[in-house]
Amino acid sequence: MTDQQDVLRGLTLEVYRFILKNDSPSGIREIQRALNLSSPTLALYHVNKLEEAGFVKKHDMGYVADRIVLENCIRLKRTLVPRFFFYTIFLSVSLLILTVFLRPTTLTREYVFSIAAITIGTIASAFETLRAFSSKSL
Repeated sequence: MTDQQDVLRGLTLEVYRFILKNDSPSGIREIQRALNLSSPTLALYHVNKLEEAGFVKKHDMGYVADRIVLENCIRLKRTLVPRFFFYTIFLSVSLLILTVFLRPTTLTREYVFSIAAITIGTIASAFETLRAFSSKSL
């Protein structure tokens, strides 16, 4: 982890996530209220840390995310979704199509292997998706 990414811990990470999820620039008081911080000064302290590290940029109306560093996430409107979620959906649909629509009359080694491989991939990506949703990395 680089020195810049060391900034993204604890409350500073929460402030960064809030700014990242917000569609419009976020003001200091807005950040303070949304995260229930004790004072605007505390919010400003964490925003300044993010600005110095190059994660946020100051605009006329407030602060916006300048760089997205949560690479394992995709932003959909105001929600961060783990990238593995889409892999899980794709693999699940593939497994469903393979078992319902493409089932051969006699089972072959190739068919059983493909079912096993897609099932293992689905389970692995579902595990990673759940781990990402439950962790504080989103």
